Amino acid sequence: IYPRKLMLRYGAVSVSAGETFTLNCSVTGLTPVGPVKWFKGSGSGRQLVYEEKGSFPRVTRAVRGSETDFTIRISDTRSEDAGIYHCVKFKKGLKTDEEFRSGAGTTVSVGARPSAPSVSGPPSRAVPGPPVTFTCTSGGFSPRDITVTWLKNGAKLPDPQTQVLPELQSISYNMSSTVGVSLTRGDARSQLTCQIEHSTLPAPLRVTYNLSDALRVPPRPRVDTDPAAPVTLNKPVTFTCCAEGFYPKDANLTWLENGSETNLGKPSPLAENPDGTYTLQSSLEVNATEQRNQSMFTCRVVHDSQPPISASAMLRLSQPPAESGKCLADIAGDGSPVALLNGGSWLSIHPQIH
Repeated sequence: IYPRKLMLRYGAVSVSAGETFTLNCSVTGLTPVGPVKWFKGSGSGRQLVYEEKGSFPRVTRAVRGSETDFTIRISDTRSEDAGIYHCVKFKKGLKTDEEFRSGAGTTVSVGARPSAPSVSGPPSRAVPGPPVTFTCTSGGFSPRDITVTWLKNGAKLPDPQTQVLPELQSISYNMSSTVGVSLTRGDARSQLTCQIEHSTLPAPLRVTYNLSDALRVPPRPRVDTDPAAPVTLNKPVTFTCCAEGFYPKDANLTWLENGSETNLGKPSPLAENPDGTYTLQSSLEVNATEQRNQSMFTCRVVHDSQPPISASAMLRLSQPPAESGKCLADIAGDGSPVALLNGGSWLSIHPQIH
């Protein structure tokens, strides 16, 4: 009696990578004589999965020696195990076995967990204002459906662009998601989070990116004078430069007098601000000599290898008003010339004594 059919108890199997799955097949009747084999795929490209002869380390018979139950178990499931499996009955021939009957096929889908996500930022630091692109990637997962969420400091960001490749059916997939973020001066302490959800995960996977790694905030230098201009001749004047609100902290401050560097500045320790930016301060004390009148004192700041940023202040002397018409010498009684200061000019007069 020829076998009427090959019986597959389940038409589809879902399994996670690393687990063991079972493919059920039973044969009714004992003839014709010939082996039963398992294949993945169909046609000339099908792959032999199991036969009684040969070695198949990950495949075992569920019921050893049975002539009707050809159920097999495949252990340590891998993503490449996904596909359609066929249980095939062969008829023994004189030279080679002939395919006699095939089961309808069991579709095996392998659920593979996505790899830990990673986030990359711009190739160089960006200043506050224009949107900056960040990219989150993960791969090796199956099935294809995956959800990606971006958050900044815990708040969901709108309009991420997520692409899953390949677009056609595959044993595993890769994901790339991008989002645009406009940085602010206060983002030195901000965090960006990429969160992915997948059917194989008991909980979402998250990765955090510190926006300080992508941020550059230029310093805002200013120069103050004490006392304020104009100043009294030969009195000490202190110029103070304050370069505030910059990030990262790498900065160098230099003083220039009329364009020439001077090493007389006295820097204060670098200070960290509450928002994570930094402030650098330096003072320069000079005497308000006549030669320094109208001199320009410049504070030059080089930050994070960027072009210098400068701020300047001028030293201006005060001009005390001259006392007009004051006699600086008594009129000599002998008729010699007398010097008078009149409106800021020295006058020489020859008095006459009557």
